Order: sequence, then structure tokens, then C-alpha cells
Amino acid sequence: MQTYPCPTKQFTRRSFCLSTLLLAVSLHGSSAAVHAQDVLRIPYVADIGTFDPDNGFETGAVSAINNVYEGLVQYEPGSTKIVGLLAKSWEISDNGLTYTFHLVNGVKFHDGTAFNAAAVIKSFERRRDRGLILSYFLANVKDMRAPDDSTVVLTLGHPQPSLLDALSSPWGPKIVSPVALARHDNGDFATTWLNEHAVGTGPFKLAEFKRGQRYVLERNDDYWGDEPFFRQIFISIVPDISQQILQLQAGAIDAVPINYPFAQLTSLPAGLEITAVPSMIPYDLFVKPNSPLDDADVRKAILAAINPALWVKDAFGEFASLARSVYPNVMLDPMNPIRFPTDFEAAKATIAKHGSVNLVIGLHSAAPSYGRIADLMIAQLALIGVKATAYVLPSGAAYNLKHDPNPPDLLLTIAGPDAAHPENQAKVFFTKDGSLNFFGRALPEADAIVDEAGQLTDVKKRDALYERAGQMYFDAGIVIPLVDVDDVVVHVKGLKNLGLRPVNPPGNIDFATVRWGP
Repeated sequence: MQTYPCPTKQFTRRSFCLSTLLLAVSLHGSSAAVHAQDVLRIPYVADIGTFDPDNGFETGAVSAINNVYEGLVQYEPGSTKIVGLLAKSWEISDNGLTYTFHLVNGVKFHDGTAFNAAAVIKSFERRRDRGLILSYFLANVKDMRAPDDSTVVLTLGHPQPSLLDALSSPWGPKIVSPVALARHDNGDFATTWLNEHAVGTGPFKLAEFKRGQRYVLERNDDYWGDEPFFRQIFISIVPDISQQILQLQAGAIDAVPINYPFAQLTSLPAGLEITAVPSMIPYDLFVKPNSPLDDADVRKAILAAINPALWVKDAFGEFASLARSVYPNVMLDPMNPIRFPTDFEAAKATIAKHGSVNLVIGLHSAAPSYGRIADLMIAQLALIGVKATAYVLPSGAAYNLKHDPNPPDLLLTIAGPDAAHPENQAKVFFTKDGSLNFFGRALPEADAIVDEAGQLTDVKKRDALYERAGQMYFDAGIVIPLVDVDDVVVHVKGLKNLGLRPVNPPGNIDFATVRWGP
């Protein structure tokens, strides 16, 4: 059963259009439930590990956490533009070491505690100094001061032009009620309590946390900013995409945020529609050392065979674009895009001359897109005489490949950054000490260029250096960028302003902006 927008133009804070209440199939399939137009029902593929904004790298739950908690700044929906949130303005000193933030007045936490500069310092110190998972975001902040209730001053150890991007990241520092932190410390800095509880300043409050079952967010009626359209966000855990699709078609949920099969997007049932935006979802191949691709001629032949221009539409239809560099297209527009060889006959001749070439491709995930890309590349490689196989890596195995005695020759993964600055791509995935340099490969001359670029505030000069280093990583056979895939959400007709952001993991609808509309 399909739901439809209320004929009235808008809802008041505590009322909704009763004429639009429709009977829908229960999420458990055993009974019927009345669905109000001011309740948004969203499924998650995976459970929430923790609701602690400082101590977990949640991906599917980013929108829930970021609608309960807020940081100083954020990325504007649909953009990488940095705008104020709890900070209304800021200044950066000429030497790039001091950032002064001027805070929004009149903000309260969900427990009624007044928001002020001291609360910011308390939360930032918790993240930086307590050994929490996301502490690296503030590692370069050497001093924090609150000259008054409305001002926060951060002093860096060295210039870091990417700092505002780090603060804007979906995983960037959020502000937690200092009263809640003190009350629930128990010697663990409140990490246990914050796994399943939350006290932020955001437009929604965490009202119910039923691990493995459901999560409920309630609108914060005392929110300092624009009032959200929806009174309640009901989040269910539905790991099976086919079940999500059935529930969407039955009117039991309002969207399938991720993993809707691309092959089915051109023939959606009546009553459903698509919101798709460019995103930082780059599918890349990382190459192990001492693989067949170490031979430059063999690598050139393999690149000709797996050229994504040959298969991108088969895999993703109109919802992907060819990678132009080792950085997501939304992040950096290169002057000289990476080019794949196109001479198939030369590639076949190279492999015939070289002799038998066998490749093993490890897939970071069992998600259908990984298997589809692998199948298409394997078929293309067979055309030039290369035998390739693929398998799904065990959970977490991709992060230990540099220590694996028998790793795959290639790792197919989404190499998405945690912020929109090119440093967040290069320093994480490509440089020697990058936390996600999967095979631990090093190219010191390129790393030095990345270090130089990271000190620049001139975006044009900065990007030119990052592009140069990226081309070097590609030419050395360390990484092969393939395609950037759009963020695609399938939902009931009439759902508008989903607030998708390029840096966010796919499918993270912004509950503060989404609404029903004409």
C-alpha cells in the first residue's frame, strides 16, 4: 500500500493531517499498523555498533548520530561547502595555527544543560585525550581555550589547512552534554553509557535503543534551529535487501537507502522514485607487491582489459562515472585525467608473449556491486588470456592484508575518504603510514609531494600537487581507480530534500531536512 503526501501545505509542531493516515503492513508481517505522515520509517542493513560519536566509525548510522549530536561546522547538503552549525562564524590566524570559533547563543542540550564554550572544550578533550577511536581528528590540536562562554580558540601544533574539513566530517567531533559525561563516567569516560544513550543538541533526541531490533528518534521541540518536518524517525534492522524492497512496495517503510539493485532501477514499481546525487563512493583496486602487475607491460595489458569504460554502464547504468584520478571526482577535478590503455590486440599479444598470468581478486564486501564488478572484469581479462578469480574476504580481513601470508593480488574496495580535503584521501590510503594503505606499499617521492600539498591554502596549487602525487601512485601500480558511484536512494514518491552529502556514507538521509512535498 502506498502512502501519499498530506494535502495541507505543512504540519505544525504537534499536529499532522489525520486524513493521510493509511493502513500499512506491519514490519513483522503479522499485524497491521497505522502509519502517520509525520513518522519516517527507515531500514538499516546493519545494526548500530555504538551511538558514541567519539568512539565508533559507524557508516549506516551516521545520519542518526548526526541528527542527535552536532559539531561546530558541517558540510552543506549536496555539497562539500563548509558552513557553520554550532559555530556561527570563525577566523583563522595568518600563520594558520589559531582557529577562533564564535558560538551560536541560546542552545540547550537535550537534558536542559546550556551549551557553551566550556562544553565544547570538554567534548573535544574527551575525544582527543581518552584513547577513543576517532581521536585522530583532533591530534594536531595542542591547546583549547574558552575566553568566554561564546568563544572557542583552538591552537594547532602545525598548520593544517584540512582542519575545517576534519571538523565538518560526518565523523568529526560532536558536542556531548558535559553533565551527562560527568554523571555517567564510571571511570570509562562514559563510553559504556554512550553506547546506547545520547545527549546532544541536535534536532532529534534518541528515544529508544533496542539493539538488533529498532531505534526511535523523537523531534527535539526545543531545538535552536529550523524545526524538522518529521515528529519521529523509526529505524528498523532489516539485513536482507529483498525484504527491504518487499516492505517498501508494501508501504511498511518509506525508503531503501542503500543496495537497491542497479539493474532494477529502470523499472521501479509505480509509487516509487529515486533520489541520486554524486558522491565520494570510489571503487578502487589496490595492488599487492610482487604481483603479476609489477611487470609494466603486463600491467598495461591488464589495464586495457579492465578499463571501466567497457563495463561501467553494465554494472551501474546511469548512476556512476569514470574515475578521473585516484581522488573522488567530487573532491578533485584533475587537469589531466588518468587514462586507461585501449589497444586490446596489443594487450592479447603481451599476455601471449609473457605466458600464463593468473590473478586473484579479493572483494572487501559481499554487497552485490562488488560481485558484479568482479564478474565483468574477469570476463574482460579472459578476452586477453588472463585467468582471474574472485572471492569475498572475511569480515575485517582487508585491514590485515599487509600481514596476510597469502593475500589476493588485487583488493576491490570502496576507498571513500572521511572528509572532502584531498589530504584525507592521500594520507589514509596511499602514503606509507596511511591507516588504510592496505598492502603497506610506499612511494616516498609521491608521499613528499602529498606532505607539501598539505601545507597549502591555495586550492589550485594544492590540487595540482595532489594530482601529481596521485598520478605517481597510479603509474607505480599501487592503486587503480575505477568508478565513482552515485548515492542512490529509492523511496516512496513525495519524499523530498533528503539532504544527502557527498562525504557521507551512501544512503544517510538527513532527518533534519527530509520532508513530504509536492
